[in-house]
Amino acid sequence: MADSPAFADPHADLAPLAAAVAAQLDRARSDLADLVALPSVHDAEPEACAQASDLVCGLLTDLPIPGLGPGSVEVIETSDGSRAVFAHRPAAPGRPTVLLYSHYDVQPSGDPGEWTSSPWELTERDGRWYGRGAADCKGNLVVHLAALRALAALGDDDEVGDPGADPLDGLGIRLVVEGSEETGGGGLDDLVASRPDLVAAEAILIADSGNVSVGTPTLTTSLRGIANLVVVVDTLEAGVHSGQFGGAAPDALAALISILASLRDPATGATTVDGLDFTGEWDGQAYPEETFRADAGILDGVEVSTAAPLADLVWSRPAVTVLGIDCPPVEGAIAAVQPRARALVNLRVPPGIDPVEAQRLLTAHIERRRPWNARVTVEPEAVGHPFRSVPAGGSDPVHDLLSQCLVQAYGAEEVAVVGSGGSIPLCTALQRAHPDASIALFGVEDPAAAIHSPDESVDPREIERIALAEAAFLQRYR
Repeated sequence: MADSPAFADPHADLAPLAAAVAAQLDRARSDLADLVALPSVHDAEPEACAQASDLVCGLLTDLPIPGLGPGSVEVIETSDGSRAVFAHRPAAPGRPTVLLYSHYDVQPSGDPGEWTSSPWELTERDGRWYGRGAADCKGNLVVHLAALRALAALGDDDEVGDPGADPLDGLGIRLVVEGSEETGGGGLDDLVASRPDLVAAEAILIADSGNVSVGTPTLTTSLRGIANLVVVVDTLEAGVHSGQFGGAAPDALAALISILASLRDPATGATTVDGLDFTGEWDGQAYPEETFRADAGILDGVEVSTAAPLADLVWSRPAVTVLGIDCPPVEGAIAAVQPRARALVNLRVPPGIDPVEAQRLLTAHIERRRPWNARVTVEPEAVGHPFRSVPAGGSDPVHDLLSQCLVQAYGAEEVAVVGSGGSIPLCTALQRAHPDASIALFGVEDPAAAIHSPDESVDPREIERIALAEAAFLQRYR
């Protein structure tokens, strides 16, 4: 593949398993094509979501693992109307259970004209597979399927396995495939709170993350939480002529801009909110500026924040982003002073900061800044809590074993340990339901995947290597 990093061979210890996983790639592509063909956007496409949950149910039912298959799969409608798909194979006495998670719902495609090919047709270009959900998170779902099928095939191989024996040696398996993660995951969160038995496991593998670069095995140990709010500024009963009243009449849009500007340090570009802690430091993999600029697509000459190392800023400190502003668009605008303006403000908070308290501090910061005594209303929205899988600088047996499996699957020397500015609401719900379980995050996404954007894609080699690492983990976990 042109301009694509080479992958090292897997460790020799994994050779038979690597061959078994490689043999599953054609089926993985076929399954992914079927999944991508369904525009399963929760709330917006109910028929496609129902078809997707039925397809997932069928895929889990067909798994050739003893104890899975017909009778082991359950589809449950959750409080937000989404359907979550569960499969369960009980553990043998004395053996632990591993939960494998992914989700089948996706982000909307946006403008189809911005895609090179149809978002709802899996298309191969330059060695990558393109389509909405190819990486986030349908590609991760096929990882689970490929890993389990490879283990079953290896067990049936007379030369390397013991035909008829359990390929998982009594290990318990749960699969959970969510249907509303992209809209906040409230339905599954509620279900986990009321039915913690559905997700009981000693090890929980969340396949909804990815690698820092193509071919670099990565574990994500930290997720920022979220606290959104809407700021509304009112100044006039109605819009008035900008020639007749402009310069003296209070402009609601200008007032809003002034308020939003107060959330950034003009010298460093860093987020500033009165009373909020901005001293967090990241303890894992650094984020080089060159890599960050390439990942984010920052234009030449445009500066990044200089307030702290980039890993601190994106993984260990709060960040405010203005997601949208309601005001007249440029096209069709009239010469009038605006009477009202609104903005949706997104606050991300790292582990160690309470998102409810952070939202309160952000609200107070905004309310203290009322240009021209404008009427400023702050409307808080739902919050999501941050997550840390292991203590800063620490590890546990599950992360140690998964790291070993990732290193061997990629033929690498070490695993990158990173944070994520994104949120996976289920992680906090699982941690509350089963505080003694170890939760690990990894997956097939990479900076080239363009998740949530046009031309989302996945490198099939990532599917192969992540499936190999997962299969090795399932073989070895005790």
